[in-house]
Amino acid sequence: MLVKEWARLEGLHPQTVWKWCRQGTMPVPVEQTPTGMWLIHDPKYETASHPNPAGSRTVCYARVSSGGRKGDLQRQADRLKAFAVGMGVEHPEIVTETGSGMDDKRRKLNRLLSDPTVGTLVVERRDRFARMNMGLVESALKAQGRRIIVVDDTEPDDDLVRDMTEALTSFCARLYGRRAAKRKTDAALRAARDA
Repeated sequence: MLVKEWARLEGLHPQTVWKWCRQGTMPVPVEQTPTGMWLIHDPKYETASHPNPAGSRTVCYARVSSGGRKGDLQRQADRLKAFAVGMGVEHPEIVTETGSGMDDKRRKLNRLLSDPTVGTLVVERRDRFARMNMGLVESALKAQGRRIIVVDDTEPDDDLVRDMTEALTSFCARLYGRRAAKRKTDAALRAARDA
């Protein structure tokens, strides 16, 4: 589990826990990932809090928005795998995808969400899973006894800030999408007139 989450559960300040991690004075096992992130392995929280139902799978989902970011995609997948292994998953599955976080046209993610054998989805950040309405997906999965684990949940805690960010993201996507569509339409009309 992450430092912030463990500190909250133990009633400690995260800075104190990070200091203990660096000094090697933590009362429970810890490890530092190759990217520098500290993972805390406290048996009383990891094994008892959210066991996977028998037969369910844990899948790590990594996404980037364009093909030019393949290196980022691999590093993201490696971090997720290290996190899942730290959680106690022996052989975590890794699913990688390239596509926009603004639409629902991601075949691999749709397959994972519709597969009832996937009990836990692990994502690096909320925006790697979906730019908007992630709370709705989390609620739907929770109703089925499934869950999403966000490794780096450092987004603003203020609901108003999160809602404003989602709204602006949506407006920008529509605006730039319309511009691109208009340019393509104009180019097609010019080609038809010139032919």
